[in-house]
Order: sequence, then C-alpha cells, then structure tokens
Amino acid sequence: MPPSMLDTIGLANSDNSNTNAADSTRANTSLLNTEPASDHNWKITLEGKVIAITGANRGIGLALAEVCLANDAADIFSLDVFEPGEDFLALQKSHPKRLHYVHCDVTTEDSVNSAIDAVITARGVIHGFIANAGMTKHQPALDFTRTQLDQLFNLNVFGAYFCATAVARRFIDLGIKGSIVFTASMTSYRPNRAAPSAPYGATKGAVRNMTHTMAMEWAKHGIRVNSISPGFIKTAMTYFVDQAPDWDLKMQYYGGMPRLADPKELGGAYVYLLSDGASYTTGIDIPVAGIVGAW
Repeated sequence: MPPSMLDTIGLANSDNSNTNAADSTRANTSLLNTEPASDHNWKITLEGKVIAITGANRGIGLALAEVCLANDAADIFSLDVFEPGEDFLALQKSHPKRLHYVHCDVTTEDSVNSAIDAVITARGVIHGFIANAGMTKHQPALDFTRTQLDQLFNLNVFGAYFCATAVARRFIDLGIKGSIVFTASMTSYRPNRAAPSAPYGATKGAVRNMTHTMAMEWAKHGIRVNSISPGFIKTAMTYFVDQAPDWDLKMQYYGGMPRLADPKELGGAYVYLLSDGASYTTGIDIPVAGIVGAW
C-alpha cells in the first residue's frame, strides 16, 4: 500500500444422495443462521467497531464521524477524494488514533477497492460502512446538461453501488455480519419545493431501491443494508435554503419543523443501524427530516 493511501496509522450417485442432501441442508442452515451471537451486546453502542464513511472530511460525513466517535466507535476512517481541512483535523486532534483519512474516489472501482483494503490492512477488520459521499445541484429540470447529469449519477448512484458491493465482498470473505448504511434523501419521497432538482431526486430514489434489493440478496450472509433520508440539513451546500424570501411559505406547505437541522442530528439513526442493536433491521429507510418528505 503506498504511504499516500493512508494517514499515519496508517449429487453424486444414488447411494450417497441422502447423505449429500443432509450435508446440503446443514450447510444451508449454517449459511442462513444470522442470529446474534450469545454474547450479543444489546446496548446501542459502536464500541469496538471499525467504521468507514465516504465523504467524511466535511459536511454531513464529518458530523456522522463525530457522532460515531461519541458513541465509542473504535476507529472511523474517512474515505474522501478531498484532503482533510481544518474541521477534520480539529476532530482528529480531539480523538487521536481513532479518526483516519484514506484517499478515495468513489466513482472509480479500483480506488474504492484500494481504500477498503487499506482500512482492513490497518485494523484487520471492518464492521460498518456509510456510503455518504454525494452531491446535488438545484436548478430546473430543463436546464440540466448531460455533463451535469453524468456527474450526479456517477457520484450518487454508481459511487454508492461500487462502495456497497466492494465492502459486501469483504464482509463475506472475512465472515463478518456487517452493516451498510446509504445516505438517501427526502427527495426520494417527494419533490423538494425549496430547492428543486429532478436528477438529484432520481439518484436518491435509486439509492433507496438499491437498499431494498441488496438487503434481500445479502441477508443470507448476515449483512444488513439500510438507508437514511435526511431532510433540510445545514451544510455548505444548503446554507442558502432558509434565506429565501418564501421560506416560511414553503415550510407551511411541508408542515414540518421550520428550520435546517444540524448535521449531527442525523447521527443517532446511523449509530442505531450500525450497532448490534439493529441486528434484525435491514432493507428499510429511516427519514430524519422533521416530517418533511416522510408523507
């Protein structure tokens, strides 16, 4: 692994048919046994867990990293295409040896595979993964160019797909009943009148559909796949939303909490889905949106 990849931590015949059938049944039963271990920890905690989060050098991803650390995660790895900024470095200083950065371009399969392998090389294991990296662009549907559409789908859909399938393969290889959580959006449920973007909503609808299908396919391995649909969250990309002159009118239409949420307010849902307490929770989406987008 190049040093730049990681920070300083771096049947047979009829006579045997009954026997074969019995062996097959035992094997299938073992494969499908996804019950929690007898020493299952029913406390909602991430104690001892190694979690990777894409796009965690800033914004929602960094806030999720902070909440996971506050809930006793052993290690958090940010897989991000951007170099860490001041906010990341400040959080890292507060949690020495627990918060790490790995360079990763989620739109490239090779980069994703290398980043996940770097996490496993550093800690020998990975328990949870948040496919959070994404982007949005708010403008009328008739104004989008093909280049803009490609950017949105490459990052929000293909990037999420590459990450989920790559980490699922590692879970299976390592025999880990891991958890994958996608960041979807309230716009996968209904239009966002405050800041419309038809392509963005389409990408997040795709993410929610992947959640259900992957959860079905990988349940036999004990791998859980869920998603979170945030509402209006205050980040560098959305700071302008509540400054619009008609913000109050739009909130009357939504009927929800008339404010932008702090990104850390999303964290509890992610912690639950990553924890052993959610061992029978898979294939669902949790809207964390102050009711916006849920109905």
